[in-house]
Amino acid sequence: MPRLLSKTDLEERTKLFAIALIKFISTLPRSNINDVILYQLLKAGTSIGANYREANRAESKNDFKHKIGIVQKEASETQCWLELMNETDLFDKSKVLPLLNESSELLAIFTSIGKKLKGI
Repeated sequence: MPRLLSKTDLEERTKLFAIALIKFISTLPRSNINDVILYQLLKAGTSIGANYREANRAESKNDFKHKIGIVQKEASETQCWLELMNETDLFDKSKVLPLLNESSELLAIFTSIGKKLKGI
């Protein structure tokens, strides 16, 4: 059975994901299409960790729930942009796929947290 991630583990994991996105995006050529997609991906992908850190410093349970909802939305948007990149054949799939897999795992984690919070 896999061990549960602590808040610190998940903060680190989302930070590493953001770093991987930044490094990936910085290697891609500029074009009208790339600029729009990559800007949206950068904003959403780096927001996952930033909003999760903010959630961990929430002022109340309701504030935490609200902020986890934002994290879920950002993770879902990130996944959407990476799916588009993967399915358009305009980007190197061998570099997109690991990011897509990680974004899917992060979305699953935050969706699970969100579902548990609905019972509180």
